[in-house]
Amino acid sequence: MYLPKKTYTVDEALAKLQRYCAYQDRCNKEVAQKLRDMQMIPQAKEQIIMTLIEENFLNEERFAMAFVRGKFKIKKWGRRRLTSELKQRNISKYLVKKALAQISDVEYKTTFEALAHKKANSLKGVSILKKKKKLADYLLYRGWEPHLVYEKINQLF
Repeated sequence: MYLPKKTYTVDEALAKLQRYCAYQDRCNKEVAQKLRDMQMIPQAKEQIIMTLIEENFLNEERFAMAFVRGKFKIKKWGRRRLTSELKQRNISKYLVKKALAQISDVEYKTTFEALAHKKANSLKGVSILKKKKKLADYLLYRGWEPHLVYEKINQLF
């Protein structure tokens, strides 16, 4: 059975998106996608996005900062992965740089060391070559710089 998609007035859509943005920081791309999913007309999309920005529900800088903080602290992503994820969300180079700058070099290195040691210790019963490859793949996938990864692998094995 086919159910017609719910249609929204501008005010309803705005209220829905205010809740969406208040729940978690969002980027403009996510909000635009949500408006597309709601099948809003282009003029309404523009008006809603402008209102969200004016009322500070939508703030790309705040989003970039929170995104980098969260993904670095919780998921232990490196700068390369963070940069590419932000670029996919159409965040400006300036904001990407500013967001990455909040991670201190000491904290970055410490996190990398801890992650590399933890993963290396968890690799059991495989040859040294396979361990090296698994560790490299793991760290590179998380966006750590290749020179750091290969230095660390040579140091550990």
